[in-house]
Amino acid sequence: MQVAIDGPASAGKSTVAKIIAHNLGYIYIDTGAMYRACTLIAHDNNVDYGDEKAILNLIDHSTIDFKQEDGEQKVYVNGKNVSIDIRTPEITENVSQVSALRSIREKMVELQREMAGKHDVIMDGRDIGTTVLPDAEVKIFLIASVASRAKRRFLDFQEKGIHQDLKDIEHDIEVRDYKDSHREISPLKKADDAIELDTTNLTIDEVVAKITEIIQKKQKN
Repeated sequence: MQVAIDGPASAGKSTVAKIIAHNLGYIYIDTGAMYRACTLIAHDNNVDYGDEKAILNLIDHSTIDFKQEDGEQKVYVNGKNVSIDIRTPEITENVSQVSALRSIREKMVELQREMAGKHDVIMDGRDIGTTVLPDAEVKIFLIASVASRAKRRFLDFQEKGIHQDLKDIEHDIEVRDYKDSHREISPLKKADDAIELDTTNLTIDEVVAKITEIIQKKQKN
């Protein structure tokens, strides 16, 4: 079973995907974290975020892994836990540029499909239902207002000890929405056969319940 969850930044994709994967015993693949890891690799090696060839070369000589620790999925680059590092404002502001590079996307999509071919998976991102897993049995497209998404990210940052003004976060989300929707390669868009779900006024538990119901109905068919 392949479940694809797409949507704009901070629509709640990763949060609900992790919970559903845990509840159903699926493997969760955080594609956003993979692109953030690529961006971090470029940053840590002082490579320009638009230098496609140099970033790809770095990725080819690096490892990006997911590990379950203390009930949470952690992201590792070259054996180092970078779960916090990839969520800083610097990486957040530049991940759209790196993820828009053709060869980087091709490399990540290859890895993502390889992972999805081995297990029951739930995968979230911007182009899972349209590009990465076009034949996924369940496709969900989450949306939410900019204000509600900014508030979620603001609270998430506070928990991680990252300080950023709420208005700045709103602006960053608007900019990222535009970049993600207008990039040439695999832009953010709803798959024709995806179910749209507005999470603006829904709790995490309510979103989890709705998506779980959709998955279970599909399993019975």
